[in-house]
Amino acid sequence: MKITLKRTPEQIELVKAMASKNRAIATEAQVALAEFIGPVLAEVINNAPTLSNLFTTLQFNADDNPSIPLDLYYDVNAEDYIEVYSQSAAGGLPQNQVLPTVSEMKIHTYTLDSALSFDKRYAAKSRLDVISKTFTRLAQEILFKQEKTSANLLLGALAAAQTNGKKHVQRANTNGRFLLADLNELFTLAKRINTSWVGGTPDARQGRGLTDIIVSPEVVQELRAMAYNPINTKGSPAGGTPTDGIAAPDDMRTAIYNSAGIPEFYGVAIMEINELGRGQRFNTIFDTVAGSTAFTNAAGGNSAAFDGAAEEIIIGLDRGRESLIRAVAVDSENGSEFSLTADDQYSVRQKKIGYFGSLEEGRMVLDTRALVGKIVSGLA
Repeated sequence: MKITLKRTPEQIELVKAMASKNRAIATEAQVALAEFIGPVLAEVINNAPTLSNLFTTLQFNADDNPSIPLDLYYDVNAEDYIEVYSQSAAGGLPQNQVLPTVSEMKIHTYTLDSALSFDKRYAAKSRLDVISKTFTRLAQEILFKQEKTSANLLLGALAAAQTNGKKHVQRANTNGRFLLADLNELFTLAKRINTSWVGGTPDARQGRGLTDIIVSPEVVQELRAMAYNPINTKGSPAGGTPTDGIAAPDDMRTAIYNSAGIPEFYGVAIMEINELGRGQRFNTIFDTVAGSTAFTNAAGGNSAAFDGAAEEIIIGLDRGRESLIRAVAVDSENGSEFSLTADDQYSVRQKKIGYFGSLEEGRMVLDTRALVGKIVSGLA
């Protein structure tokens, strides 16, 4: 993420005016820059390729009390009561609410904010690079808080999710490997948990079942390795063992060779983030929210609690289902989701210029059937 102010005559003049000895002129210039850069910061935050932007955005007026009618987000044949996960405070653990589908659900919102300042002499000398990096840092701090809040909610809902007696998280088949069989099992799991209200085949499937997986760099390494390693997990019905080794089809291996970045695999989009993996931040969050919950493989064996030091979680998501919702307040004056204000706490003697930025939002998971997970152990 990088925000750059171009050295145009108008912007240079505006920045110099921020350091004016005339208090009225300096304040007016600082407010003008805030009104200009605020919507830009909102656009940068909303387009960052992060976990928080997997949520569908619903806008509401800043002074409103937001709510959503749950019946519009569910099929008319769905069961009468649903589980909704939300947070009442930024970074808090997800709270599970059982609500009737015909109710109007109030959205718990919270404020994410950050404040930064820089020496007034940088404005007087037209140091646009310093001012640009100040706004970049402010956006990064808001984005970091959004990521932590989103991860707490998403991973907390995934760890507790259970449908038709099936947990939404399964273990991989082979220690130290993530194979095509594991991804195939995620497809089956996603289909099994998406049933009608009587537990049978739905008259119309909502979503594809699995559209995206969110993984660590080590899992992407495993996907690349399918180009030169065997991938079979079963032997021939007529004899033989998995150790005999069968490679992936030539077309698949060629495609992996030609696109080492792996933006998509087996029809599923790959989102690679450094926060997943053994000992990483999001992995630790899942370890905490999962607690002593035991997870098994697809066959029901190998039951054990999640160990964040030796194992990692892969998150599967169906983005075709409107499940992840983010309600965000919109400024009534400029229509921006991010409010940036010139900070007036500094006196003339402090020789500082400051800015305060904030946004009000609330996140929720309306349907945990859009979430599945796979636990992999022993990856390097």
